[in-house]
Order: sequence, then structure tokens, then C-alpha cells
Amino acid sequence: MDVDTRLVRCFLAIAEEGSLTRAAQRLFVSQPALTKQVRRLETRLGVRLFTRSREGMSLTAAGRALAERAPALLATCDRTLRETKSAASRAARVLRIGFLASAANEATQDIITAFGRLRPGWRVEMRQATWSDPSAGLADGEVDAALLRLPFPGQDALRVEVLLTEPRWVALPAGHPLAARAEVPFHELRDEPFVAAPAETGAWRDYWLATAERAGHPPRIGATTDQPDDWLQAIANGYGVALAPESAARFYSRPGVSYRPVTGVSPSQVGIAWAPADANPVVEDFVRCCREQAQSR
Repeated sequence: MDVDTRLVRCFLAIAEEGSLTRAAQRLFVSQPALTKQVRRLETRLGVRLFTRSREGMSLTAAGRALAERAPALLATCDRTLRETKSAASRAARVLRIGFLASAANEATQDIITAFGRLRPGWRVEMRQATWSDPSAGLADGEVDAALLRLPFPGQDALRVEVLLTEPRWVALPAGHPLAARAEVPFHELRDEPFVAAPAETGAWRDYWLATAERAGHPPRIGATTDQPDDWLQAIANGYGVALAPESAARFYSRPGVSYRPVTGVSPSQVGIAWAPADANPVVEDFVRCCREQAQSR
């Protein structure tokens, strides 16, 4: 019997979280989509895994048996796929690096240059991800390491080193009254509509909406976008404002969008992340180059 591991992951998330809502947030999917996946798994196995009631979902005897064995099954599958893809990359002398937006800012090219000196004959393949994948492919084993904005979902399961810290600014439509300010207190932005990442990104979206600094004020969403070009266009069109790293003013400057410093919010960090079980010396060399270039600035 063939069973898609994605279905097992959906089942296990519900079993571990004890809540369909929390599991959907963890997996960045909607609750109806998650329910559909679990039903597909039950149909394939021919057993009921959960008992559904007004109180929620509880595991059946079959569900408990699967929940006990699923973590080891998935860990084996993940390790096998990661090692297979990594072996192919090593054979081709290609290091796959995922990244979001501006990666490690101006340090990115220096990191790649330093890695080229350390590993002659190797090539760094940079793979840009959309904001719906805050791990930039690392969680799925599509890349060997990733340059990411912290915090991101699943961060605790990976090795992460902080490379740089920078303030969060606000991107505003150029004609917005606050665009004339030298700096903007965050409390004056709490009632503004925001251009946000997809809801499925959960904690990632919350961080860039600064939900922790809102003092209970729920965010207003003016538009949802998944990549920088659409994000900039939505802001320029006046659909909302958005928090962004200070470097966005350099890397994503465009007519119709103004950037201003914001007070009252925590700074943003960029880190290099990689799998904790990965003993690939090439990845370790790349991490070393990241660390050295960050320290030299």
C-alpha cells in the first residue's frame, strides 16, 4: 500500500498539537484542507484515526498506533531524501542555498566569493523562495542551507547562527501623511491597513505585522502578497503599509513607496540555517564564510 508522507505529516501535526486549528497554523494550510488530507489518509488505510466530537478530535486505537510510529517513519524518509539530494549536489559540486528577499544584504556576494576561495571548483546555487515558504526550502530538504529572516516557523528544529541585526522600518505609500515624518512611532501605525504575507505562514506573518507590539489591537489587512514585487505594488497603490528591514530601503527602492524608521518594535535578524543532523563539510565551510563575513562588518 502506497501512502503519501504528506498525509502522515498532516495526521501527526493534529495528533501532536491536539487541535485542528493549531495544526493548520503549524503546517501553513487552511483547516478545511487539513481535514480533507486526514480523510484521504483514513480512506487509504481503511481505518478511522480520529473520533470527531464537539470537544474536538481524539485519537482512536489505530490513530494512537500510527502516532507512535509516524515520527520515526518520517524522520527516516526525510533523512533519506535529504542525503540523496545532498549526494547529487556534492557530485555536481553545487551547494544549494535558499534565501528570502535580499538574503544577507550586502554581505551576500562577499560570502559567496569567500566560499569560492575556500572551495575551488564549487558553485553556489542561490534559490529564492516566496514568503509562503519562510524556510526557503530548507524544511523540505530542497536546499542545503538558507539565509533567512528570523524568527521563522520551524526554527527550533534547525541549527541557526545570527549574522546581522537591523531595525525594522515601515514602507508607506509616497503620499501617506506619515511619509513626511523623520521617524514613525509604531502606535501610530496600529490602525493602518497592512500589506501582509499569506495567512498560512502563521508566526512569520504575525512577526511582520508586529502583533506582539500591538497591545491587543488586531491588525487590519489591506492586501496579501507572496513576493517583493507584488508587495511593493500593493503599497504604492495605497492598499496598506508594511514593516520591512531597514535594508529594504536600499534593495527595494521604487517610485511610489517611501521608507521611514519605526520606533517601538524589535529589530530584524538575518541568520544562516541548516539541518542539525547534516555533517556535510561543504555546508560547514559555507557557514564559516557567513560567520567570518558578518564579523568583518
